[in-house]
Amino acid sequence: NKYLQDRGIKDTSAQHVWCFIGDGECDEPETLGAISLAAREGLDNLIFVINCNLQRLDGPVRGNGKIIQELEGVFRGAGWNVIKVIWGEEWDALLARDEKGLLVKRMGEVVDGQYQKYVVMPGGYIRDHFFGDDPELAEMVSHLSDEKIKKLRRGGHDPEKVYAAYKAALDCKGRPSVVIAKTIKGYGLGEVGEGRNVTHQQKKLNEEELRAFRSRFGIPISDDEVSKAPFYRPADDSPEMKYLRERRAALGGSVPGRPKTHPTLKTPKLADYMGFIEKSTGREVSTTTGVVTLMASLLKDKSIGKNIVPIVPDESRTFGMDPLFKQCGIYAHSGQLYEPVDSDQVLYYREAKDGQILEEGITEAGSMSSFIAAGTSYSSHGTPMIPMFIYYSMFGFQRIGDLIWAACDARARGFLLGGTAGRTTLAGEGLQHQDGNSQLFAIAYPTVRAYDPAFVYESTVIMLDGMERMYSKGEDWIYYITVYNENYEMPAMPKGCEEGILRGIYRLRDVEASGPLPRAQLFGSGAILREVIRAADLLAEHWGVSSTIWSVTSWKELRREALASRRWNMLHPDTKPKVSFLEETLLNSSGVFVAASDHVRAVPEQLDPWIPGGLFVLGTDGFGRSETRAPLRRHFEVDAECIAIATLSRLAATGAIGTHVVAEAIRKLGVNPEKIDAASA
Repeated sequence: NKYLQDRGIKDTSAQHVWCFIGDGECDEPETLGAISLAAREGLDNLIFVINCNLQRLDGPVRGNGKIIQELEGVFRGAGWNVIKVIWGEEWDALLARDEKGLLVKRMGEVVDGQYQKYVVMPGGYIRDHFFGDDPELAEMVSHLSDEKIKKLRRGGHDPEKVYAAYKAALDCKGRPSVVIAKTIKGYGLGEVGEGRNVTHQQKKLNEEELRAFRSRFGIPISDDEVSKAPFYRPADDSPEMKYLRERRAALGGSVPGRPKTHPTLKTPKLADYMGFIEKSTGREVSTTTGVVTLMASLLKDKSIGKNIVPIVPDESRTFGMDPLFKQCGIYAHSGQLYEPVDSDQVLYYREAKDGQILEEGITEAGSMSSFIAAGTSYSSHGTPMIPMFIYYSMFGFQRIGDLIWAACDARARGFLLGGTAGRTTLAGEGLQHQDGNSQLFAIAYPTVRAYDPAFVYESTVIMLDGMERMYSKGEDWIYYITVYNENYEMPAMPKGCEEGILRGIYRLRDVEASGPLPRAQLFGSGAILREVIRAADLLAEHWGVSSTIWSVTSWKELRREALASRRWNMLHPDTKPKVSFLEETLLNSSGVFVAASDHVRAVPEQLDPWIPGGLFVLGTDGFGRSETRAPLRRHFEVDAECIAIATLSRLAATGAIGTHVVAEAIRKLGVNPEKIDAASA
């Protein structure tokens, strides 16, 4: 909200963000991990409400401790305004008489597990065990019956105390607020579930329990009717219904709903960027550079530039994004209160209140949270924003997959750019950073369109298509694009390849040889496509094998569409079967089919059911290594030499050549047949 306002996109000054969570949920790193940011940024529009019923699903949150005091310390230390709602009004008179502080002392020394015990025990137990340890405390409640002691409420069940806390939170300026409210889990369920460890699993009440619940809350249902568990609705002219209608009207309607239509943007067309693609032809650049350069160009676009939200977890310089510091600035609510150390340089670290880049620090989870906020802005604010979150691809689906799933579930839209992708392309950074998994993980996310482009023209076509689908047509997608840091010469864009790029595969080129052997169909994606091209040349030059090279830009999209066609055919047996795009594309292709990528074998193998004779796959199964690219590709057997051997092996399996030819090729190409299997190394 502050970002939109500071950049002059929307006035959000009257809006507040309320986050209702439980005390047990505060053990999740995602809950408390970024609260210091809210204080640093002065987010007085943010209010946390923590329901402290002291219980998790299985038992106490802090049986031997005190979760409320723990949370208070955490939030105060982070700079938040802390408002505690611990005791209901029934305690006020007792506290007023507590001149020596004995009651407050006793409240502070009882641990949470014992407070939970008080909930399930009668008033006499509370008198003896809470007040009875001190004669003066016992005297303080001597005028109260056991029943009244039992009814001393927790603050979270006192509407007036809760209202006062909420108002204090809204009135606080300059920092975020947290309301910590003490409650009872299963409040009102009585012996069947109130404060008990089994409360979370309690699904239904018997007649006696329903009657007790009815009586406790004064619901006007007769004993004869209560066993049917009827729904009670107060009269339309009752104070309760009048109040509910007034509140709902003030909040905008009876039922919260997502609008069916949303504002759209005029997105650029491919024709507008053909000059950009042509400039890349013949240049040695990486696909990462291509994507970042395109981003910089889109940021200048008069129609959509201001809507783009670049998001980066402290790796801007790694990805070559530092020119954007000057171009659009790094967002900081307070502006830049210091002179940066590199202020004398052109590309200095420039923070600004109206900055556009979200420089998140080393936190993919925090960055993804910003992605969700920006990616759902079209619905929550009626203002479409275009998040472009670039990060080390290994630290995406593998590290923050739950948040990406939440983004899909919320119908977020935007671009996830998996930088430094490829288990053999990111050289020298070992098994922690070298990604060969993310394209596999992406398969499971329904609204993610996953692409693995090899060339700048491919990534450009894909990103512009994403713009049109998400922001002109209003489709709910997240585009995941893996990009690499290997520089190599970018070829010219073949004519008529746009549809194939977007749908997942197109014929890149044919390599002809004079030999009579069956043709090889070679699939490749990302940086390994160049190894496939080199393998085709080896096969033609040394073994007379002709081949067709296919650029597979999306293994997932090919599978998605093939599965949809198969499902349709299953449910429509009396109609002409649909033919998938993959099957249609390969209709006149024959020979052996071999695929290689910089990802685990399971990524290309998902196409096997639709490949004539099956698909032989090479991939990067196993842990990464701190090595240069050539040894890594030999280790994982995805270099040109291993691709050529795999192709000859498939030809031998069909009887087209003898096995001795394969053995000779292994010797000729210098591949050690006894080398360790990377998948288990």
